Amino acid sequence: MIIPGILFKSQTSFSSISNLKLNFKSFLNPKFTLQFNPISSLKVVWRKDWTLDKAIENDKRYKLCARVVKQVLKEPGQAIPLRYLDKRRKRLRLNVGVKTFINNNPGLFDTYYDRIRPKSNLVPFLRPSNRLRNFLEEEKRIYDENEELVVSKLFVSVDKLVHVKREFGLPNDFLVNLVPKYSNYFRLTGSPGEGQSFLELVEWHPEFAKSVIEQRAEEESQLTGIRVRPNFNYKLPPGFSLRKEMREWVRDWLELDYISPYEDVSHLDQASREMEKRMVAVLHELLSLSLLKRVPVPILGKFTNDYRFSNAFSSAFTRHSGIFYMSLKGGIKTAVLREAYKGDELIDKDPLLGIKDKFVELLEEGWRERAEMLRVQREQVKKDMEMMAAKNGELSEQSCEEAEL
Repeated sequence: MIIPGILFKSQTSFSSISNLKLNFKSFLNPKFTLQFNPISSLKVVWRKDWTLDKAIENDKRYKLCARVVKQVLKEPGQAIPLRYLDKRRKRLRLNVGVKTFINNNPGLFDTYYDRIRPKSNLVPFLRPSNRLRNFLEEEKRIYDENEELVVSKLFVSVDKLVHVKREFGLPNDFLVNLVPKYSNYFRLTGSPGEGQSFLELVEWHPEFAKSVIEQRAEEESQLTGIRVRPNFNYKLPPGFSLRKEMREWVRDWLELDYISPYEDVSHLDQASREMEKRMVAVLHELLSLSLLKRVPVPILGKFTNDYRFSNAFSSAFTRHSGIFYMSLKGGIKTAVLREAYKGDELIDKDPLLGIKDKFVELLEEGWRERAEMLRVQREQVKKDMEMMAAKNGELSEQSCEEAEL
């Protein structure tokens, strides 16, 4: 049975891999086109959210360093001539020379000299430092500890996994190691890289097909003893307002029953408000299951053909501004889940973000060492200048005394 959707589990803790949440009839099912109803005629003006933009800006330096590290690790023997890496600056979006980058981020790489060809001259090479290798071991440990969480985020369209691997915390070797390890749940079919590869579902557990929103409602119901309807948390940011007709539409739309992204929707009118609600549920689930609760819109767009998203699907992020925010930071549209943030900080962190935290610790250690080195250099320069000034003063005084004689 080939499953034409996305395989997810939205819980952040897992007692058993058998709790995978899958639904072969509905979630992002390519048989059903997600289109927008006439609500698209009700315009919502995009407005900048400074705090959520800051959350994206905070990760800018970390992501740049991660891209460069990934490039070096991909090389044979995990080593690369410095000049080869310098030629890839544009691809890496590196706006300084590689030498400058290395000096600004000590602790990532070691520099050594070797020959590119047997009789060529010695040239500088880069390879992972001992610190970076220690981090890579920590990364593996965190992946191993959260293996069931990783497995539960697998997509069925294998060729699209390369586009979302980083956003959903999938390790580089998941197809080689994870899928065969869980052969009682998944089977890889087709040819990866040729656009015709899928994960075949071997075992199906429909009772666990619950979205993040449904789980939250159940937890609140158990806590309060009062049945809580599953629905979106809708809260406009300070200073943001909607026109009257849009406010009324949102009010009525929120009163509609929640439609799970794992539910069969073959009976729904594609232009209905119900389908709009189901589409928003799909987008909400995708963002909820991502590491940072945000995903670049172009990456979501990779699934347009597979899951029949409208080419204008990104307008939903602006239309539902109380649920999502679409950042334009860095010239890239990024869909952000508002409820996941307090200011510019994530409220609940995915366990796999421990990898990012460890990498940031490595970077900050290098930055502190560089700052200390620069401080010592500045102090030494100051002392040298003071000694030189004192010496010049003595010479001037001696010259004056000689002139008087």
